[in-house]
Amino acid sequence: MTTGRTPRVVENSEFTAFGRRVIRAAGRRIAAGDVEALPDLAALSADLDAAITDAVAGLRAAGYSWGEIAARLGVTRQAAHQRWSAPTAREVA
Repeated sequence: MTTGRTPRVVENSEFTAFGRRVIRAAGRRIAAGDVEALPDLAALSADLDAAITDAVAGLRAAGYSWGEIAARLGVTRQAAHQRWSAPTAREVA
């Protein structure tokens, strides 16, 4: 059964490894005494959550199932759906 997905060749693992190194370096710089930058580093947590939400929405739009996404994240299908599914109109109101 085809899902209509087109596999793309990208260097995501290298890209995310770079991001991880940058974040860790920022933590070390702040630890060396740049207390004013601490809120900026903490704000990255919200940015990361938003990026994961965008990634999951894109994968769902591309045809990936909640089960496939959940397996990659190490959570149950139900947990992934509850965490990253778009709210219904009733939940927003």
